[in-house]
Amino acid sequence: MIKLLHFADAHIDMANFGRHDPQSGLPMRVMDFLKSLDEIVTAAIEEKVDLVIFAGDTYKDRSPAPTFQREWGKRIMQLSRAGILTLLLTGNHDISPATGRAHAIQEFDTLEVPHVRVLHQPQFLSSADLEDLPVQVLALPWISRSGLMASLELGGGEPGQIYETLSTRLTELVNNWLDEADLGLPIILTAHASVEGAMYGAERMVMLGNDLVLPPALVKDQRFDYVALGHIHKPQDLNEGAHPPVIYPGSIERVDFGEVDDRKYFILAEVAKHNTKVTWRELKNIRPFVDIYVKLESDADVNNKLQSAIPAKEDLENAIVRMTIQYHRDWEPLIDETTLRSLTAAAFEFHLVKRPQIEARVRLPEGRAASSLGFVELLDIYWDASKSGYEADKKQALNQLAKSIIDQVNSGD
Repeated sequence: MIKLLHFADAHIDMANFGRHDPQSGLPMRVMDFLKSLDEIVTAAIEEKVDLVIFAGDTYKDRSPAPTFQREWGKRIMQLSRAGILTLLLTGNHDISPATGRAHAIQEFDTLEVPHVRVLHQPQFLSSADLEDLPVQVLALPWISRSGLMASLELGGGEPGQIYETLSTRLTELVNNWLDEADLGLPIILTAHASVEGAMYGAERMVMLGNDLVLPPALVKDQRFDYVALGHIHKPQDLNEGAHPPVIYPGSIERVDFGEVDDRKYFILAEVAKHNTKVTWRELKNIRPFVDIYVKLESDADVNNKLQSAIPAKEDLENAIVRMTIQYHRDWEPLIDETTLRSLTAAAFEFHLVKRPQIEARVRLPEGRAASSLGFVELLDIYWDASKSGYEADKKQALNQLAKSIIDQVNSGD
């Protein structure tokens, strides 16, 4: 049995809200992410874990500022100095699509940091590769489509067909690794990828499409004893109550309003052959997000309706707040924005999103019903009615794009 800590999707430089801390000079939102990272690193050391797996996406993109690289490096070096073997997968935000370009966490490989391994290619790690820990790891970091094709020696073709072939080849590759593995030792699969059937935020399900999606049967293979996933920010166990645990721990902080209701976690697991025990450890200092939506149905008593939708001051304290108002364009002067901002002054940041609606009527040719018109004819009527005044060549390009999308949907691709 080994003790494992698994986390993913750190995105530590997501400074998309708020101001800078006057002492450190760091964006305060970056400090939110670093607080979560500190909590994770501290837990790994205090719990004396044998292995840390980070399942990809260190930053928001592959070109992080040196300041953010420094902050990430400080935390990973704490794990190194504690003698904890740490596996860092590259995620889609960490790599460049250009062949030969360095990825965002390249320095740990280049400097050969003790007890830290960067996994940027599909590979099988035996116990000997893992400092003689009694465990084996199959790693599937994110690789661009071209990288995967090169790695698996595939030719070109349509994206949907390529991804279907890639999924088949990856399944074969994993099965070959499992055939080589010592079935007497626990086996961990770690991947930065989507799995068919996993849930995004807002109950949106991962489906097969123009992206590499791992089949559920691959990750639920009972020869695995734990599956450590990254890429999807919504925490979930895709094989809850069964063996093996197939876990997305989610991002370590709320990235945007798509995660407004998500609680944030990392995983502690005691991984043993056919007997893995999982503990979801909730992160404590997650900044609250508050999302308010108001649709004004009339121009009567507008400001009382808007102000009554705002939560109590204590619920707004240090929160990132978004208030979206949908209303008729003519009611714009009735909205008292100054008072709304005053009532939300306790918030860390307040965003007011106005969505004025314009009533537009598109007239069909006389004597014709919408059901009797083809989609291209309907689009032409819409383009002509649009105030944007689309030119003939632009209308033709848009119609061709629409046709290709509809043909793809109809063909099942």
